[in-house]
Amino acid sequence: MIDLHTHSLLSDGELLPSELIRRAEAVGYQAIAITDHIDTSNYDFVLPRLIRVCKRESKRIIAIPGIEITHVCPEDISSLASECRKMGAKIIIVHGETIVEPVAQGTNLKALKSDIDILAHPGILTEREALLARDNGIMLEITSRKGHCLANGHVVSIAKKTGACLVLNTDAHSPQDLISLDMAKKVAIGAGLNLKDFNQIRKDMRELLNKVI
Repeated sequence: MIDLHTHSLLSDGELLPSELIRRAEAVGYQAIAITDHIDTSNYDFVLPRLIRVCKRESKRIIAIPGIEITHVCPEDISSLASECRKMGAKIIIVHGETIVEPVAQGTNLKALKSDIDILAHPGILTEREALLARDNGIMLEITSRKGHCLANGHVVSIAKKTGACLVLNTDAHSPQDLISLDMAKKVAIGAGLNLKDFNQIRKDMRELLNKVI
């Protein structure tokens, strides 16, 4: 299992980064990215700490330091992403326009024009946005996270229509949010994918992983 979207207590998760990594290892993960929520107020606090702990804990499991740009004014996304990349973020996610939170309109579009890797739970994204994701090499997320997963079917439908790449993450905030590969497969099938599609997602995630490590 590769999971590129999780949270520690450096934002709103329950576990220390080191325990999150250990628990992922214990349930059989191959790799985990810790992508705590950041905005302009805390990125310079959170990111160096994630970089340090991921470097120290990457022994039997690949641990990747990242960030999730969250509820930031759309006009600030690109510059913040660039700054985080310079500081050493290996995975950059933007908190997309999920249907269960009041994310600012225009977040998806601005994110997809920025130097990011994944647009998380993008909600009712448009075909134009999905085409931008495809053309800019940004992956669209389907998720096992309660609430955010309600738009998985729409994301899958638009991605299939446009040829955009998908990623399947947990957006884990607590230990019980970590899932098995079998559960990930069920989430994918429930979103309207087949086994071939699921295997392609796994291949694309491995390629992104290899790119950033």
